[in-house]
Amino acid sequence: MASIDLGLPQPPPPTRTPPRRHSRKIHVGNVPVGGDAPVSVQTMTTTLTTDIDATLQQIAEITAAGCDIVRVAVPSQDDADALPAIVAKSSLPVIADIHFQPRYVFAAIDAGCAAVRVNPGNIRKFDDKVREIAQAAGAARVPIRIGVNAGSLDPRLLAKHGSATPEALVESALWECSLFEEHGFEDIKIAVKHHDPLTVIAANRLLAAACDYPLHLGVTEAGTSLQGSVKSAVAFGVLLTEGIGDTIRVSLSAPPVEQVKAGAHILQSLGLRPRKLEIVSCPGCGRLQVDIHHLAQRVEAAFDGFPHPIRVAVMGCVVNGPGEAREADLGVSCGNGKGQIFVQGEVIRTVPEHRIVDALLEEALRLTEGPGIAEKTAP
Repeated sequence: MASIDLGLPQPPPPTRTPPRRHSRKIHVGNVPVGGDAPVSVQTMTTTLTTDIDATLQQIAEITAAGCDIVRVAVPSQDDADALPAIVAKSSLPVIADIHFQPRYVFAAIDAGCAAVRVNPGNIRKFDDKVREIAQAAGAARVPIRIGVNAGSLDPRLLAKHGSATPEALVESALWECSLFEEHGFEDIKIAVKHHDPLTVIAANRLLAAACDYPLHLGVTEAGTSLQGSVKSAVAFGVLLTEGIGDTIRVSLSAPPVEQVKAGAHILQSLGLRPRKLEIVSCPGCGRLQVDIHHLAQRVEAAFDGFPHPIRVAVMGCVVNGPGEAREADLGVSCGNGKGQIFVQGEVIRTVPEHRIVDALLEEALRLTEGPGIAEKTAP
């Protein structure tokens, strides 16, 4: 069987894609960040860092979901003591997340972490420790992520600005950067986060204009899966289409795997990451002759982890169904308890409703098993 072009939508041509903001490039372990590097997806483990096996298991799960960099919490000495074992066996570069106790910054550097995240707003007398941190991080070539959150902004800036405004967040981040710069350390990434997407947009626009450090995008405390994904997609969509942003995290009250999947989908939708599975399915109306919501979920679950990029249409009636199914690599148009299976625009068979998912999988495997398909569909 000859190799097949699956016809997936390609990223927009360069004339339609705004140029990436010029930023310096740093390396978080083996992952380049900034410059011309791809936008990376991050998340944070929810396990106790002291539970090394559980943490490594979760890292393996998010790796499979498409994560590039992982952050782990280090709130105690026991967590710091667990870092060497996690770093040694992690499939992803590990960032240590430090709050309150600056001594854990040095422990993380000694443990071989790929980077360290610090929140100056809640580390007591952090500014007094900058020289030591800069020297240790510089000697180990470990980047520092300066993370400024609205909920832990320096009280002096809250008093000055009245609230966690975009200007207050940016002033905090740039002040801390200047302290590191005084000691010759510029291997820095910045994140300014707020629960309001409009504030996140405004703050990152200000940062992008004021410095060339790579920027990590995040809407903090974004909420549950639906609300948080929407908030994050709004903020990231605006900023990334303006060329702003080098890494992202979708902060959801949901398992880390779901955060990673949401982030990957956002990048795929913007043409910033090669597409994998795309489900085209109708929203439903009074013409439906099948439970389209349940069917689409079953198809999505069945194709989870499918090794080749593919667009699958799942349509519930004859009004738009055949046309949409023809536009996909593979599709089904349902009606009268049956499904017409389309492959690259042609009806190849009709199956009973209960056989639709199996039939789609069978045809997808036939479509992609030809020689050379891996090379044809590789990003």
